[in-house]
Amino acid sequence: MGLTTEALEPIVGAWASRGRTVARRGEPSITIEGTDVYEWLDGGLFLLHYADVRVAGEQVSALEVIGEPDGDGLLMRSFDNGGRTGTMRATVDDRGVWTFAGETERARLTVAPDGRTMAATWERRVGDGWGHWMDMEFTRAR
Repeated sequence: MGLTTEALEPIVGAWASRGRTVARRGEPSITIEGTDVYEWLDGGLFLLHYADVRVAGEQVSALEVIGEPDGDGLLMRSFDNGGRTGTMRATVDDRGVWTFAGETERARLTVAPDGRTMAATWERRVGDGWGHWMDMEFTRAR
């Protein structure tokens, strides 16, 4: 049996988000700040994720729909204000650590036991492998 939407309940709510990308040759570290809101679409079958952040001073807004069953995971489809779209797949392990994986980027998200904070480490495709891309922290706003 696959992952159910009930497993998403710990991330439901509003979060203040803050993070930084990893500096690389020719690519400085960039600050990311904003909000992330996760709320159920009426009926509770899909979780809507609204991200509204500033990346190096530029506004980035995105909508993500999470919940379409996919084997032992759930599909995540995203759309942003720059016209970009993407699909990732969400899974969760026995310790409650989430993995969001796409073709060019992936993340591991951990929700604190008290549910008040979350932390994510992102990687992106670099050649034939993966490289550390950014670290994000989230503090529950409601």
